Amino acid sequence: MISRRFLYLFLGVLTVLRLVYCGQVELSPDEAYYFQWSEHLAPSYFSKGPGIALTMWLSTHLFGVSEFGIRAFSPLLGLGTSLLIAWLARRLYSESVAVWAVVLINCTPIFNVGSLLLTIDPLSIFFWAAALATFWRALEESPAFSRWWPLTGALIGCGFLAKYTNAMQLLSILLLLALTPKYRRELWRPGFASLLAVFALCTIPVFVWNAQHDWITLRHLGERGGLNGGPRFRPGEFFTYLGLHFGVYSPLIFGGLLFALPWAWKKARIHFKPRFLLAFTLPLFVLYFTLALKQSGEPNWTAPAAISLAILAVACWHELAEERKWARPFAIAALALGAGSSFITVDFDILRRVGIPLSYDRDPSARLRGWRSGAEQIEALRKKYEAEQGRPVFLIANNYGTASSLAFYLRDKRREGPGHPPVYCPMSAVPGNQFYFWPRYDGTTLYADTARTLLPTLDTAPRAKLATALAGLEVTGTPEEEMRRRRIFLMALNDAAPQLAIDENFTEAMGYSSFLGRSALYITDRPEGKPDSTLIREFAHWEKIADIAITRRGLPLRQLRVFACTDYRQPEL
Repeated sequence: MISRRFLYLFLGVLTVLRLVYCGQVELSPDEAYYFQWSEHLAPSYFSKGPGIALTMWLSTHLFGVSEFGIRAFSPLLGLGTSLLIAWLARRLYSESVAVWAVVLINCTPIFNVGSLLLTIDPLSIFFWAAALATFWRALEESPAFSRWWPLTGALIGCGFLAKYTNAMQLLSILLLLALTPKYRRELWRPGFASLLAVFALCTIPVFVWNAQHDWITLRHLGERGGLNGGPRFRPGEFFTYLGLHFGVYSPLIFGGLLFALPWAWKKARIHFKPRFLLAFTLPLFVLYFTLALKQSGEPNWTAPAAISLAILAVACWHELAEERKWARPFAIAALALGAGSSFITVDFDILRRVGIPLSYDRDPSARLRGWRSGAEQIEALRKKYEAEQGRPVFLIANNYGTASSLAFYLRDKRREGPGHPPVYCPMSAVPGNQFYFWPRYDGTTLYADTARTLLPTLDTAPRAKLATALAGLEVTGTPEEEMRRRRIFLMALNDAAPQLAIDENFTEAMGYSSFLGRSALYITDRPEGKPDSTLIREFAHWEKIADIAITRRGLPLRQLRVFACTDYRQPEL
């Protein structure tokens, strides 16, 4: 029997390697995007809760703004999840099952990637595993009320703030309690009520933010899940989704996981432990594979369910190894293939080092490469173009991933104002990502905000005059009096900052666009030969000025096309 000492040594070495490696590769576009979220802390965001932003904010404040500083928690979350799996498997079965369940989960490529990159998944899976453990403890002390009930609600709530999928644990708990006579009465006891109450408290930031933003997240999730269109049945999408799972879990490992499901189903009829684990596996798999009959999703959507399924699979194959000679060799081969696949998935350069010229368009890790080099070349091109034109330009990228990656690696961030991103996305009439909610180049800068920024830089006399006029804007009165105060304020601001060229025919919003008439560089990694259609309407003229080819190890990695867009003419809002 493998000892607990081996488990701790295995996890210790693995965590150290992950901590070292996670700072050696560039950020993925999603990580760079979430990092920008952490610079704009909010109760919630366009597509996710605040969990990932808060985590990155804390991580970078502890370890600095770098690849390691952003990702430092990811290996630790992987370690914590592994220890929780070991605890639960030991509690339910045995030390041997605990050790092999941890080995199994750490041999899957999807878990290894999640223990290196900091996205929403490491947080989601950690809190899912933690809630599993505390809910088991709550059942152990049933029917007495215990702190484990509200703690489970808090953990599910924290997971929900990272990824909305974690709320599915409530359905799992409800089904398990309802289908188990021994625990059915828990549905009406204070423990379950406290779980729901604490969870509900955790969701308040998300619901408040969405209520203020027209419930945009619900529409986004509907589009992502393919729920917006009419009824369709596409078997091909289902098999595509199934194939993705065989890829990200490793073929033999995922086959072994699926093999355990009918075994667990049979056992669950009379044994509570497999029923407990199955309750936290099937709802998530059934939901997303049902949606895949219409539109294939992402394989990481079912990842939390792999926690309980891994324990079930190890228990199943332990039993099978005693009965079938082929079971043990199959399990060893599955783990070996999974470990090998994980090494390659983390660093596809392994294949190139042994002479396999794998192109980057077939390399999933290509999204972690070339952004620093691209940002350096964009910066040099911007400096050259500005020298030729004699005016500063701002930057726009084709999507949030490109914009965020370039923004992170630009040495001169050049923010156009407080809260502005270093690189913008093309603006649209409806939200498409979080950039929509940040200060935009098509937005209006209020004269009052400009005055507040300007005040500390002025001499005593103009500062006093402008401060008095600014205070007058807050005084209510008749429309005629308010109009007079606005004119007094604008005259004072014009005297203090004549460069603003304030016109008497000011807008009712008392604002202006600081981007009108300016030029921008539009960067895209798409093969199209012209800028986004929105930009074509917004700028008087555009032309391609550069093709930036980024290569690595002698192979083409990424191509960035740069367009000069001149004379921004979007009308003031």
